[in-house]
Amino acid sequence: MPAFDLVVYGASGFTGQYVIDYVHRAAKEHGISWAVAGRSESKLKAALAEAGTRVGADLSKVAVIVCDCGDSSSLLQMAKQAKVVLNCVGPYRFYGEAVVEACVESGTHHVDISGEPAFLEKMQLKYHQKAVENGVYVVGSCGFDSIPSDLGQICVKKGMGGDLNSVETFLSVSTPDLPGATINFGTWQSAIYGFAYAQELKSIRKSLYPERLPPSKFKLQPRGKMFFAEEVNNTCMPFLGSDRSVMVRTQRELYHGKEDFPAQVQCYVLMSRFNIVLTMLVGIIFGLLASSKFGRSLLENYPGFFSLGAVSKQGVPKQKADETNFEMTLLGAGWATKGDHGSAPDRKVKTVVKGKNVGYGSTCECLVQSGLVILQEMDRLPSAGGVYTPGFAFADTSLVERLTKHDVTFVTTVL
Repeated sequence: MPAFDLVVYGASGFTGQYVIDYVHRAAKEHGISWAVAGRSESKLKAALAEAGTRVGADLSKVAVIVCDCGDSSSLLQMAKQAKVVLNCVGPYRFYGEAVVEACVESGTHHVDISGEPAFLEKMQLKYHQKAVENGVYVVGSCGFDSIPSDLGQICVKKGMGGDLNSVETFLSVSTPDLPGATINFGTWQSAIYGFAYAQELKSIRKSLYPERLPPSKFKLQPRGKMFFAEEVNNTCMPFLGSDRSVMVRTQRELYHGKEDFPAQVQCYVLMSRFNIVLTMLVGIIFGLLASSKFGRSLLENYPGFFSLGAVSKQGVPKQKADETNFEMTLLGAGWATKGDHGSAPDRKVKTVVKGKNVGYGSTCECLVQSGLVILQEMDRLPSAGGVYTPGFAFADTSLVERLTKHDVTFVTTVL
């Protein structure tokens, strides 16, 4: 029998250290047991001490598990002690699979905050069947990437009542005018290697999804590289994060697993025209450099220079992170009934998701609440285990309500 309900793996990292705060609060609210894990005992104890100061509690007696992603036996021992592992160690391309494998082998559920499509889809391809056999749930992208968008589309779908034909997301991030980076180095590193090995993702996806989804009679066309969206009264560009890939996987699961009508998905981000042009220019240079080993070395060694100060190896300053908030508007078009639709969509639904402190607040809340749902609502999860997206895994659970009570709010309106 596992000794702990939740184990935070990577608890001394940039995000993991703040996950401690949320797990501590969850332990008080739900009476759960928990521990922290990582490769440095001293750093883990320091992270507990700092978190204890923030939450006003003595966390010195919290159990510390020493393990290393390079040592499979130590990971297996860590996983055996947990019912659910909250994996905060990225980039997941380098450090994630060994943890997933250990969890699946030991019968331990695994939740992470990865925004890396290649990793997420590779885990589904390699471990889904074994996870089903062992009754293990592996749910990736349970942070800002991509709970708001993926659970948001489930809210839109439920509000529609019938078939959802399409959904578009519009992300707005507000950042205070304070010194310091706005993006963690780990996120930057993930983007570098995701771009460099884009062909790998195509190969994984072809194996995972050999057949295309059936097309809709009513096409959702991409809006372009830069456009004005009247719906949000702002200029926008395509959002290059992992949201769309996660949302499309959910649509595939809904189609194959529940025979639901598959919706088309497009994702955008709100920016000024100047910032869109600047982002495009940085993106061109980034893409050129990421395509070679020497270029990747430059990007990793000088992130501040090539990101125009947006990225730092020191992470995002706490005060700046505290005031970096997001709002995502999801607009769905479809029908109030299910079936073969001969006429264009005649019903619209809007879901607005809001959260504070994107990196160290909302992401932590989403991760911890996802872990709690697996612990407490197993009967509402699909099948008997497997590797899933959050939208498919948690569609019938209370996760939206739990998050809304804890300041990651979901509000759905039929237009």
